[in-house]
Amino acid sequence: MTGGELDEAGQMVDVCETPPSVPLDWRFSQVFGERSAGEEVQDVDIISAIEFDKTGNHLATGDRGGRVVLFERTDSIDHGNRRDLEMIDHPMSHHPEFRYKTEFQSHEPEFDYLKSLEIEEKINKIRWCQTSNGSLFLISTNDKTIKYWKVQEKKLKKISEMNIDTCNGGSPGYRSIIPNGGSLNGPYNYLNNDLSYPLGGFPSLRLPVVVFSHEKSFFAKCRRVYAHAHDYHINSISSNSDAETFISADDLRINLWNLEICNQSFNIVDVKPANMEDLTEVITSAEFHPTQCNTLAYSSSKGSIRLIDMRQSALCDNHTQLFEGKDLLNPSFFTEIISSVSDIKFGKNGRHILSRDYMSLKLWDINMNSAPVATFQVHEYLRPKLCDVYENDSIFDKFECCLSGDGLRVATGSYSNLFRVFGCTPGSEEATTLEASKNPTRRSVQTPTRPGRSLSSLTRVVRRGTFSTATVDANGNSNDFTSKLLHLAWHPTENVIACAATNSLYMYYA
Repeated sequence: MTGGELDEAGQMVDVCETPPSVPLDWRFSQVFGERSAGEEVQDVDIISAIEFDKTGNHLATGDRGGRVVLFERTDSIDHGNRRDLEMIDHPMSHHPEFRYKTEFQSHEPEFDYLKSLEIEEKINKIRWCQTSNGSLFLISTNDKTIKYWKVQEKKLKKISEMNIDTCNGGSPGYRSIIPNGGSLNGPYNYLNNDLSYPLGGFPSLRLPVVVFSHEKSFFAKCRRVYAHAHDYHINSISSNSDAETFISADDLRINLWNLEICNQSFNIVDVKPANMEDLTEVITSAEFHPTQCNTLAYSSSKGSIRLIDMRQSALCDNHTQLFEGKDLLNPSFFTEIISSVSDIKFGKNGRHILSRDYMSLKLWDINMNSAPVATFQVHEYLRPKLCDVYENDSIFDKFECCLSGDGLRVATGSYSNLFRVFGCTPGSEEATTLEASKNPTRRSVQTPTRPGRSLSSLTRVVRRGTFSTATVDANGNSNDFTSKLLHLAWHPTENVIACAATNSLYMYYA
């Protein structure tokens, strides 16, 4: 990440935004849903999506059971006075605290009778939308249906007491009150619908005293349902910076939606060939540019990323930029499989795109498509074992990636509930391996080096064998392929990472 400024001679020179970054000291912050030793985890409780909102004050998770759980930040950041800040030469690390806010059932299992296809309720993606009037808005999707949710806070009304004259409640002279407010044993036996009332009215009217409770109640309401627009499984949704539209992508098409119109969408990308036997690649991920509402990027199973401009034509068959990072040095049977991009993310300023394939992370400059500006090896130690991970189907795992808000670091997950953080600044050697546990640095792991039925499942041959679910890396550490950290998110403004280890949500700060 470089920028430009003028030197003493008035010439433009490239400078780093910051000097080579010092590796951060990551610390455990919180865990939600931690399981005890030996506890069996239900499949429906496994987290399948994580997303911070733009402010970082709210965090949403989705699970395989179709539920969305929201967390709210509660700590107040106090940076102290200016004199205290001048006495230190590094920023203070602040311990973030989140609490459970609410949850709701977003999706239910369905059955497509026309195609005899069972649609599971698993949440594939969650994306936040623009807030309004103190309410939170987000979109969530399973394989086929997208839903637009509004979450708002409601005040609780409680009846605290009734203004009954208790001093006469047990006395013989206490008058019986009939339902309409009259008295059966008084001098005036009137009902409320009688226009004749005694002078001064009835002394014993029963009126409830209503007070507002200090307890918070959050109510989630489904505002829109966007369905029947995808023939294949939805793998991505992305909100636009115009706060009015969003995209959804499956294996062959990308559709553009208006948030207020649920029965119509526009197909802007279609890679389906006339003859399905000619199919060579599928769409794996798609995302809008963070600030340019007309620009989006999508990745493919061939390892390419295409940048498109919606202003050029209604159907965006032609791309404005093509980024290809396929490994052509040592081609093999596995080359195309491990080159498939599982996730892409734009940097906060939109200048860079981070992509994750099975073996590595790649950072691209959108103004330079010849090669990535940085490559971070994640699973290079598995290259000699590609036959084994292919037989075990682990080679098809889809790991997500994320960037820090300042663009100085990137992170992604791995096996054995490990995740890795790399520094992006020129000259940085930061490459930290952490474990999703209360003691993230307890594992002595080899430090990485720097240098429905989905169509994606139809394009491969699944071979199953008796391969063990664990292997050993070059440093002698066992890697458990059943414990994989696929989903993680970076706070938009602070060094805070949230990651999912099966049903547990771990949070770390630096």
